[in-house]
Amino acid sequence: MCAPALLALSLAACGTDKAEESTTSTNNAAETSATETQADQAKTQTITYLGEKYEVPADVKNIVTASLESMEDAAMLGIKPAGVLEVGGKIPSYLASELEGAELIGNKMEPNAEAILSLDPDVILGTSKFPEETAEKLNKIQTMIPYSHVSTNWKENLTLLAQLSGKEDDAKKIIADYDAKVVDAQAKSKEQLADKEILVIRVRGGVMYIYPAGVYLNPVLYEDLWAPIPEILKTTKAQAELSLETLAEVNPDTIFLQFEESENADAPKALEELQKNPIFASLKASQNNQIFVNAIDPLAQGGTAWSKVKFLDVAAEKLLK
Repeated sequence: MCAPALLALSLAACGTDKAEESTTSTNNAAETSATETQADQAKTQTITYLGEKYEVPADVKNIVTASLESMEDAAMLGIKPAGVLEVGGKIPSYLASELEGAELIGNKMEPNAEAILSLDPDVILGTSKFPEETAEKLNKIQTMIPYSHVSTNWKENLTLLAQLSGKEDDAKKIIADYDAKVVDAQAKSKEQLADKEILVIRVRGGVMYIYPAGVYLNPVLYEDLWAPIPEILKTTKAQAELSLETLAEVNPDTIFLQFEESENADAPKALEELQKNPIFASLKASQNNQIFVNAIDPLAQGGTAWSKVKFLDVAAEKLLK
């Protein structure tokens, strides 16, 4: 009778020990998991940009700028990206000195995924113009943030790149300096531009195009300098072809005409032919010597700090007395 009782007590004790060991093991595993989670969190950071969240390394070193927009902002902030886009097999001339030494990763239409992968990027700054398949391909390499091509998001763009590179103070100064210039210019622009019809025209593939008031270089004119928005732009929803006949109907007082050779490879004499065209020559802007060709570099994207600072200076110089 005693032996069965002792065996039962022994088994009960063993069961208790195993339960305690199991509980201890579970607690240890939970603590280890929590520690690993904290360690992982310490290695990454969450960036919020235009309402979306993106997880990137806490210490971002290798930035690949897979868009001309982000390249312009990198140049403005004095950042050296690991990789940049090429135009004609080299870094675009207007950014060449600031981005010298960066590896080429293909063109803006189709960045080279293998070239980007070889750079082991911490983050890829693409463009909101990427097709879905391109975005997916780059996100498989590393987090790809679709840098906005919309001009009105320029401050958010610059702030994003500043957060990634630890250049927040520089970005704040660039924005503050720009806003101060706008205030100074508006003191003259409200009166001098009140009755002026001003257009920005971009020649691509030998064809003239215009853009909505909030796209490309337009916000500098219509938001910052308070120039009236031409009626034709009020119904323009995206890049739109502009015929000579329609341009003659608008008959603007001033035209900022942008012509980049690489965008007109099939029509290299398009600018020359346009300027010689009798209809174009009869415009008020032509008659009054108010046609400004490539006032800033024709590859400038418009919706970046670099583009806005450069164009504001030029527009104020050409338009305000």
